[in-house]
Amino acid sequence: MLALTTLSLVLISLVRTVVGNIGNFKNVSYINPILPGWNSDPSCVFVAELDNTFFCTTSSFLAYPGAPVYSSKDLINWKLASNAISRPEQLPSLMTSNNIQGGGIFASTLRYHKSTFYLITTYIENPLPPTFYILTSEDATNDSAWSMPFAIETPYIIDPDIFFDDDGTVIVAYAGHPIKAQIIDMKTGNATETFDMWNGTGNGFTEGPHIYKKDGYYYLLIAEGGTELGHSGAIARSKSLRGPYESSPYNPLVSNRRTDEYFQSVGHADLFQDASGNWWGCALAVRSGPKLYNQTIFPMGRETTLFPVTWPKDGWPIASQIRGIMSGPLPLPNRNVSGEGLFAGEADVVDFVPGSSIPKHFDFWRTPAKPNSFTVSPPNKPNTLRLTASRANLTGDANFNATDGLTLVMRRQAHTLFNFTVDVELLGAEAQEGDEVGITSFLDQYQHVDLGVVYLSKNNKKTSPYLRYRATAFGKTNFTGIVPKTKLLALPADWSDDLVRLGISAINGTHFVFVAAPAARPLSSIVVGIANTTLISGPGNASGE
Repeated sequence: MLALTTLSLVLISLVRTVVGNIGNFKNVSYINPILPGWNSDPSCVFVAELDNTFFCTTSSFLAYPGAPVYSSKDLINWKLASNAISRPEQLPSLMTSNNIQGGGIFASTLRYHKSTFYLITTYIENPLPPTFYILTSEDATNDSAWSMPFAIETPYIIDPDIFFDDDGTVIVAYAGHPIKAQIIDMKTGNATETFDMWNGTGNGFTEGPHIYKKDGYYYLLIAEGGTELGHSGAIARSKSLRGPYESSPYNPLVSNRRTDEYFQSVGHADLFQDASGNWWGCALAVRSGPKLYNQTIFPMGRETTLFPVTWPKDGWPIASQIRGIMSGPLPLPNRNVSGEGLFAGEADVVDFVPGSSIPKHFDFWRTPAKPNSFTVSPPNKPNTLRLTASRANLTGDANFNATDGLTLVMRRQAHTLFNFTVDVELLGAEAQEGDEVGITSFLDQYQHVDLGVVYLSKNNKKTSPYLRYRATAFGKTNFTGIVPKTKLLALPADWSDDLVRLGISAINGTHFVFVAAPAARPLSSIVVGIANTTLISGPGNASGE
């Protein structure tokens, strides 16, 4: 029986800093991205009633807990406030979906209306069609405060937006050509009217709509050009919700298409204000530049960036384009925000002390089918995480069933350059053929690179531990000559009585090195493999971007 127990954490070596004169509100410098690592499709809202706090949500796909919500007082320090999807009963099929890799929670919109947060999202499972769900909460800093999902009438499409008009009408706009909208009965979830809105500027792939009302106009912000190098955000306005819509003369509002900028794929934006009335935008972006993007070398995936916006009365919004170092009228630095998780981009060391639980910022691949497979500080093993092996390995097999469980716990990579280590205890005499414990750089079940201690028998002898390095890259079309061969090294005899430290480090922006050492003698480390980061970059699947 092949069994794999995997612990995947990332220990971050770099922390973002704010530079510039923080006393000068018109010239404060900051560094993008503000939500580093995989945080795509951002939607943000400012809530003056809650001590002038900003809240953002991003896509989570098949990761669980899902629909993360971050909070900030200064637009730079973002804390994981809650996960809107944190209970198995909220989306039962998130546990049972089998080999689908591109499903789950897509492109949510977060809004605040009459003391309540509304998070509307697309949930995609197999078989289709997608479903639009609304979750509500009066406290976005508490997992348990989020409601059960409320299904609304759903077209066969994605990217819902929710807008509360002045007369109490609730409008849900969504992707399509043209962008479409529905009037929703919030008691039943039924659509009472459906209408077309705007065809966009002609750049194609009109999606990701957000509606705003300002100075007597309805503004419609959309994403165009697909989510790769042609991505952009465009805006139009009308005196009537139903149009016709006039395109801004300054479109695209935000984009780095046809440039050599380091940030590419800029789009899927949202706009919001701060306490001083300044306008801001958030957008997804990919660090790479067009050359590396075309080689699918962007292991950070799609991240959330921040840009200032000027929006005069009766005029059109104009955005500063996405760069790594930007400036704008930021609020004063403030880390006094509520939430149950870690600040985005911070380093951490996790010892799993008795009485603690798995940290809020850790992820599972789907809802864990067997929660008991993850035990913090079991009896006689304090300060450890005991993992009970699943039948199948990370990739699965022809008989893979998600309800069998997948023993995988992850921590998102948050910086291009990082160091990460995990100390594992060897299985010893009870090890069976194929048992494995290790670490992984994971995009999804079809794209991951692993380093493990695996137990194998040779020549009919008892099982012995080996270091095994191997890569899985199904579904990629540009991997000829890139996928490394599997390596198998006998575990050194003098390591067998010690914890084994397994590690991943980024030696540059394009390669990870996988190392092993006895935990008590880390200077005795050996390099087991080096992986090109295209192995865990898109566009093979959407899940890790």
